[in-house]
Amino acid sequence: MELNYQKLNKILQKLRTSPYKIYKVNTPHTGYLREFKVNEGDEVKGPSGKWLEKPGSPLFVLERERNLKTIKARINGIVQNLRTDLLGHFVEAEETILEIKHPLSQEEAISEILLHALYIVKAPETARYILSPELAKRLEKDGLKKVKVKGGDELMIMTFMKRETPILLEKEGKFVLYQVYFTPFELVEAGKPLLGLCPEKDLPYLEKIISRIKEEW
Repeated sequence: MELNYQKLNKILQKLRTSPYKIYKVNTPHTGYLREFKVNEGDEVKGPSGKWLEKPGSPLFVLERERNLKTIKARINGIVQNLRTDLLGHFVEAEETILEIKHPLSQEEAISEILLHALYIVKAPETARYILSPELAKRLEKDGLKKVKVKGGDELMIMTFMKRETPILLEKEGKFVLYQVYFTPFELVEAGKPLLGLCPEKDLPYLEKIISRIKEEW
């Protein structure tokens, strides 16, 4: 695996032109769409507070078996593509009701670049994960961007129903551990990112891109 320089430059250019990300707000279950709490173009807020204990802005009301549930924003942004045609109608689970146009922070822009630039090790199953003892020890000693791994190395241990399964690096080559996306022993859904690895020889170039974002964003 090598960094696709041309692709990364295009993504960076796109982020500069349109520094937003569109989040679709879907119904969590079936029900009747009874009321909208927002209008097209409204600004909404996600959860706030030290522990995110304050809920986000109300978006719409869904009724299921005579129980009303208010769906709230999980992120800051501007409401767009409001599905007013569904008001009063029965909707299926995972139906998109509206979108939130979220302005990317510097940190979020960097995360977008990294998801495209790094080799992402994803969760093969919904389970709990921990770093392998050796990798955890090296990470504690040296820190991110210093620990090197190669194809065939044991990266993590997947724990599920008292079963432990080692997760090996299936990609050939030499990499630097650049990002850890999970918290040990917390449940991770299948397909979600666990680790982000950068090809060792491409690390200087990736660091240049990140520096550019920090200077220009």
